[in-house]
Formats: sequence, structure tokens, C-alpha cells
Amino acid sequence: MKIYQVDAFTNDKFKGNPACVCVLPEGYAANEKWMQALAAEMNLSETAFVQAQADGKFSLRWFTPTTEVDLCGHATLATSHILWQEGLLEKNKAALFDTLSGRLTVKLIGSLMEMNFPIDSLKACKQPVGLEMALGAPTVATYEAGLDLLVELESEAAVAELQPSIQQIAQIPVRCVIVTAQAHKDSDVDFVSRVFGPQVGIDEDPVTGSAHCSLTPYWAEKLGKTKMKARQVSQRGGDISVELLDNRVNVSGEAVTIFRGELSD
Repeated sequence: MKIYQVDAFTNDKFKGNPACVCVLPEGYAANEKWMQALAAEMNLSETAFVQAQADGKFSLRWFTPTTEVDLCGHATLATSHILWQEGLLEKNKAALFDTLSGRLTVKLIGSLMEMNFPIDSLKACKQPVGLEMALGAPTVATYEAGLDLLVELESEAAVAELQPSIQQIAQIPVRCVIVTAQAHKDSDVDFVSRVFGPQVGIDEDPVTGSAHCSLTPYWAEKLGKTKMKARQVSQRGGDISVELLDNRVNVSGEAVTIFRGELSD
């Protein structure tokens, strides 16, 4: 059984967000406990399990070290990269995935892989008790974003320099806290973000494709743009291109393979 580690949302090794991609043989019935154990063993923010189906599509599931999740952008990007790179899918064909979030489509356009995701609805909400103390910074606005909390800060520097208490963030009853701000006027991107998810076993996610399902409609409305460039300003960092459609969002990026391996019996 082949296994790969891929850095997603970057074309430089050891940057972006690392994901494990496990290619399950066609027809193999993978045990959930085994998949979760492998994800814990790999100890990356996400391990993806992909399997070819008889109709030419693929099933795709994602596991953090502690739980299965409904959607993961960077591991979807990593999986698509492996399918095309390893000749498991022709480069002129889109990757079609059946997932817990429904059908996902990824297209290879030049060096970029374009993922089409559903948007997360946004609803303004009161600031949760202890949020500013947990972040160590004042907030501008807070929104419910699906299972997550989207928090705008006053500047790009405030996001980049944030040193939150992960222990206190873990007490906030949401899946992830997405912190964002408009990029500096001299920046080559439109907005920046960081994502903290101790509730799902990820203290800070280096680059989070799925977070842009809410970040894209949020900044599209504020900036009056449907096509934007974004940067996740974590320690590893990564660049994302986004486009807002009607009720979907295109999230695009690059990826690079770090290693190929084979699981022992």
C-alpha cells in the first residue's frame, strides 16, 4: 500500500502544509480504527485516504491525529497532486472525489490545482467569553462560519504576531478559530489568516484550504472582489488563490512531494 507525504499550498519543500496521502487498493475495505491509528502515527494535521472507484471517480476521507473531518482543503490538494504525479489519473482529466462534504472536483490548470468547494455561511455573533484573552489581542468582528469561528483583527501585523493561548482557545466551543485581517496596502495578497484547532487535535494548522470557504465570501463582500490572493501567515506559511462563485468557492494552490513509501503488512 503506497503512502506519500506532500507539502500543499507551496512549490517549496518544507513549507506550506504537510499532508499524508494513503492510496488504498481498489476494493480494499479499510477499517476506520486502522485509518485513525495511521493518522495518529503520521501525526500530521491531516492524513487522506483515497481509493479508486469502478466509475472512474475516487472516494476520499480525511483524518486528523484524533478524529475524522468532513472537509480538508490541503489534503485534497495533496491527494490530487499524487493522483496526477503518479499516473493514477490523466492530467487532462479532473479529479472527482466523493466525500462527507459531497462531490468535490479538482482541476489541473497549469501549475495550479483548482478545488471547487461549498461556501460556509457567515452569521455575525457575539464574541465568545474569553476570546480576546485567549488570543491576546483585541478583535474587530466575530462570525459563526459553519462549525468554526471567524475573527477579524485590526491588521496583518496583529495576525502575524499573534501568540495565543492554545489551552484557552481549546475552551471555546467551536471546531476552529480562524483569525484574519486585510493585508497591508503594500502586500501582494488581499488578506491573511491563521487557523487554530485544538478541538480537533491541531494547535495551529499551517495552511487551511477549507477555512477559505468562509474567508472568501467574507473578504469578497468587504473588498468588493470575487478573485483574490490570500496568505496564511503561520510559521511555515502558504499562498492560496480564491474565487467566489454563486454558492461555491474555487481554492487553488500548488504542491510538492516530500517522500514516497510503502506500508508494512
